[in-house]
Amino acid sequence: METRVLHVAPPVTPQSPAVQAGAALIRAGELVAFPTETVYGLGANALDAAAVAKIFTAKGRPIHDPLIVHIASPDQVHAVAERLPPLAYALIAACFPGALTLVLPRRQHVPPNVSAGLPTVGVRMPAHPVALTLIEAAGVPLAAPSANLFAHTSPTTAAHVLADLGGRIPLILDGGATDIGVESTILDLSGEHPRLLRPGGVSLERIQAIVGDVKIEIVQRYAGGGDPMDSLPAPGMFLKHYAPHAPLSLYEGEDSAVRAALQQAVNGARAAGERIGLLILEEDRPAFAAWEGNPQIVIGSLGKGASPDQAAARLYTLLRHFDAAEVTVIFARAMPPVGIGAAVQDRLMRAAAGRIIRL
Repeated sequence: METRVLHVAPPVTPQSPAVQAGAALIRAGELVAFPTETVYGLGANALDAAAVAKIFTAKGRPIHDPLIVHIASPDQVHAVAERLPPLAYALIAACFPGALTLVLPRRQHVPPNVSAGLPTVGVRMPAHPVALTLIEAAGVPLAAPSANLFAHTSPTTAAHVLADLGGRIPLILDGGATDIGVESTILDLSGEHPRLLRPGGVSLERIQAIVGDVKIEIVQRYAGGGDPMDSLPAPGMFLKHYAPHAPLSLYEGEDSAVRAALQQAVNGARAAGERIGLLILEEDRPAFAAWEGNPQIVIGSLGKGASPDQAAARLYTLLRHFDAAEVTVIFARAMPPVGIGAAVQDRLMRAAAGRIIRL
């Protein structure tokens, strides 16, 4: 299959040629990759079970990992979900469009494979003109996970999508680099109490400011035990996810201890002949200045620790840069889990697949 890449230039309208091409493919039951404010998504008609099945095939995604349905207006929530609790309306008013996914009771006409057979469905309204216009032009909600091979680092540019899915899908809409850089927050409102299933682009602090004194249960489930075919309650909950090609080890602790441990790990890997990726904060640079320019060590900075939005925007690009540099091992420092930093830390923990060194 040939994969076309069409650039979408502003102003974006339903009549834009690239959008029209994407909408026609969606209506024909095909797949289209498109930008959102978080990462690039791989979309199919959410009401067409056969089209949805193509997502799992193209990505190599297990069928027990549910998808998120993307809509173009808050009113469209009712087209895919029912029995919304009062809390949902407050969050929709405050966060749609935006990087928040709400898990709600699924309407029966939404195919079960969208939700891995669960009676719920994740719904969000992206805050990106290309995504919203594509949904509007297609005339249907889009089921869309990230547009990458399953468990690989998520894509934040069209080039990332092409590297993973070239030859597997017919079209990529290139809307430039994404703004936020990590996936949406997932909040489950289908039960008695709200549950945070995945930290993301909308911080827990912002959600708490909206819902007031409502208790939110934070679910920290790193899948890997039990029946491997059990449906997960939300995307992105596998132990290994968002991962680069090389094994990544994550170091947590006080700054001085982390820097010392990273120096020791890098020295050991150098002696073993490894090609090393080192993921640090800008404040860490002086401790590793002697290694700048060393051809055996590729250093990437997530930015300043006090600016977690920088880390979110840079994380996946840096991990893919390590892939391109063909590093054989990656050592990374933990991110302070404040604001969107909690999402960055979650992605790092899953990219590490359990290789976490707590100091």
